[in-house]
Formats: sequence, C-alpha cells, structure tokens
Amino acid sequence: MKSMSNRLFLTFMLLIGTILAVLMIVIGQLFPIYMKQYNEQERLQREASMRQVMDERKIELSKADQEALYAAQNVEHKESLLTSARTRLYMILALLFAITLTLIAIISRYMIRDFTAPIDNATETALELAKGNYRARAHENEHERMSPLSHSINILARNLQDITAIREVEEERLKTLIENMGSSLLMIGREGNISIVNRVFLERFGMQLDDVQGKVFRTIGLPQSLEQFIDHVFLTEMPYRQQIKMEVQQELYHKEVYGAPVIGDHGRWLGVVIVMHDITELVRLEQIRKDFVANVSHELRTPITSIKGFSETLLDGAYKDEKMLISFLEIIYKESNRLQMLIQDLLELSKIEQHGFTVNIMPMGLQDVLIRGAELTAPRLDEKNMSFHVDIERDVEVMGDANRIIQIVTNLITNAITYSLENTTVSIRLKENETYGIIEIEDQGIGIEKHEIARVFERFYRVDRARSRNSGGTGLGLAIVKHLIEAHHGRIQVESEVGVGTKMIVMIPKKLTNPLHA
Repeated sequence: MKSMSNRLFLTFMLLIGTILAVLMIVIGQLFPIYMKQYNEQERLQREASMRQVMDERKIELSKADQEALYAAQNVEHKESLLTSARTRLYMILALLFAITLTLIAIISRYMIRDFTAPIDNATETALELAKGNYRARAHENEHERMSPLSHSINILARNLQDITAIREVEEERLKTLIENMGSSLLMIGREGNISIVNRVFLERFGMQLDDVQGKVFRTIGLPQSLEQFIDHVFLTEMPYRQQIKMEVQQELYHKEVYGAPVIGDHGRWLGVVIVMHDITELVRLEQIRKDFVANVSHELRTPITSIKGFSETLLDGAYKDEKMLISFLEIIYKESNRLQMLIQDLLELSKIEQHGFTVNIMPMGLQDVLIRGAELTAPRLDEKNMSFHVDIERDVEVMGDANRIIQIVTNLITNAITYSLENTTVSIRLKENETYGIIEIEDQGIGIEKHEIARVFERFYRVDRARSRNSGGTGLGLAIVKHLIEAHHGRIQVESEVGVGTKMIVMIPKKLTNPLHA
C-alpha cells in the first residue's frame, strides 16, 4: 500500500520540481534585460558624476574625448558588474531552488501521507475481506476526511462476518442433519455426477467417500434396481416413490426410495436427490406377523378340531362303549394339554417381549442350573434310551436369574432330545472366558441346514414339523430362549451339520455392566 503513497509523492515532487526549474530558467532569461536597464542607469549616473568632477576641476575635454572616456569606463565596469551579478544570481537561484524544493517535499510528504493513510488502511482491509478474513477492520477517525469510507467498509465487514457466521451454522446444521439422518441420501448433478452422499449411504453400500464423490452414479456399482429408479427420475423430472428390493453384499434389503428433481434459482434444473429408507426390518416383521397369525391359527385349529370331533362322536353315542370312551377321553386330554401348553408359551413369549420386562439378576453358579435342567429332562431322556455326557470341571459364577436360566437350559435339552435318535448321547459342557460363562448343549440328531440356522429362533419354526408336533412341542421354545438370553445381555450361537448333530452355545455375562431389560 505504501507504493501508492510513494508514487503520489514522487509524481507531485516531479511536477513541483519541473515548475521550479522552468521558473528558474525564466528568471535566468530575464536577467540580461534587467542588467541592461541597470547598466543604463549606472552609465547615466557615472557620466553625471564625471561631468561634475570635470566641472569642479575645470578640465576641458572635447566632446569626442568625453565620449571615448565614458565608453571605456562603461565597458570595464559593465564586464566586472555583469560577471559578479551573474555569479550571485545563480547562487541565489540555486539556494532558493533547494530550499523551496526541500520545504515543499517535507510539507507534501506529510500531506500525502495524511491523505493516503486512510485510503491505504481501507484498501488493506478490503483485500483482507476479499481473502475471506471478515474479522479485519479499517481504522476510523472522525477527524479524517476518509472516515466515511472506513466506516462503510467496517459496516460491510461486520455484515459479511454475520452472514458468514450464519452460513457456517446453517452448513453445520445441514451437515449434521444429513450425516445423522437414519436414511441414505444421494444427490446427483445434472451430468450424473454424485455431489453429496451421507455416511449412512456409504455404510449401507460398503463404500468409501473417495470412491463415490464426483463419480458418475453408473460407475460406482449400485444395484441395478436403484440405477433404474434414478434413470426414471432423470427422464421424468418428476418426484417419484417406489419400494424396491436390492441385494447388497450378498444380503437382501427392502428400501422405500424417494427421488425428486432439484430446482435452483430462476427454475434452473440442477439434478436429482435420492432418499432411501430401509424398511427391511418392517417387511420382515410384517412377514413374521403374517406367519405368526397363520401358524397360531393352524396350531390352535388342530387340537380344537380334535377335541370337537371326538366330543361330537361321544355325544352321538360312542360314550356307551367304555373302551372307546376311555380312548377318546385320553385323546381329548392329550389335545387339551397341548392346547394349554401352546397358550402358556404364547403368554410367556408375550410377557417376555413386553417393554420393561426384567430378570432378577444376582450372582449365581451355572453348575447347579445344568444339573437341575438334566434332572427335569431325565424322564424324557429315558423314554428314548438316551444318556447324558456331562463335562463340568468347575463351577462358573455369572450374573443371572437362576429360574430363567433353568428355563433356557431345559428348553435346549428338550430340543436336543426331541431331534435326536434313540440310543444317542446329549453332551452338556460348562466353560468360561474373560467375559462370559459358556454353556454348550450338543446332540447327535438330524442337524440343521446352514440356510435355516438363522430361522430356528422364529416363532413356530420347526426343523422337522412331524417330529416336533408328535413330541408335544409348540414351536415357541427357541423364541423364548433367545429373548431370555437377550434379557441377560448374553448371546447364543448355533453350530450344526445335517446328519451329525447340533450344538447350542449360550453365553451369560460374568459381570453386571448395565441394568438388564428385555
């Protein structure tokens, strides 16, 4: 900024110096005229003085001699006077030029600096604002002529700072909203390049931001159904909503996808925005609900039909045959027991799934629980001529509800017996690691297909429906087991091979870290 002040000062001094030089030259040119007049006056005075002297001394000279004397005197005096006057004039002019130029330089320097300092300060502030430093301020002084300019620049700076602060807050809010919304967000420019994508989208599709940002949406490996949806929005330029099914990383997902064009100022079309809501769980729950209703209807209809049919037969006269009466009553009793077990399991499952369900957590040993579970299921084991193999080196203390864990163990051992052949063995093991007490219950039964392992905890799901129904099972046991284990903040794993057997691994925490709720 000082270069402006220096340029202005040098320009001004050059102008003043030129004016002074011209003035000195003019004065130098006028010097001979002045000297001529001065010499003429001096000549007349000297001639008058010489006549007076000659008259006083009565010296008689001819007119020609007098003129010759006057001429000689004037020439000698003129040359001497002219040389001396010229020397003094040039010295005086040089001194006056130097003094005048110095004074003008000092005064102009101060004036220029005083005049340009506010401009320099305002210019520096404007440059800082242009760089994005909206905290910069110009110096304001009410006595300066440029104070209104500085004041205006400061008002502009404050406004820009406020606007920037508001914009930063809004951008941060928008970024937070986009990143933390539960749905996947994708914004595509008019050329098909991805401009905005949120964290949920990247996580759902297993991608990195660098692999997506700025790329054409067709080149990043989106599912074909999603690409077709995006093409539809591009072609129609109209909002569109659709439920689509897509496979991502070998898993099937259901998405409710909404797409709409993005319109900018003056109706300019900027691209499209795609929002995807994951409804996989809703679809799954809806399917489970339908299956549940169908299964409950089927499971209740079977015993009710049997009870009703045999009751009608008895009422029609079969009660007179004592042998048939006893047989029918046994069947009715058996079916009523089955119906009672089904209702009890449904009520139990409903209770466990209620919000706020708690288990009575306290320190307990797993060894006694396993022994108690084996004792409760021993009669059923003897019916199939099976045996237990128990592997318990030492007791393991966990945080749990003893009654509920007995329920878990009993259900799992009952299932192991149900799906095992006669004369086989059910193995019960007790282990531990740093975090969990581990119960393993392994049978030598029919096993489970790998693709069906994830479904064994669904309500009414049976690996072998005929075997389970004949054994009196309701198909709700493993669903209850899973909920009870989750209520303990534990885990359950299934390892199975068809024709070899199945191993259920239950892990119960050894330390209580959080209040346990279902």
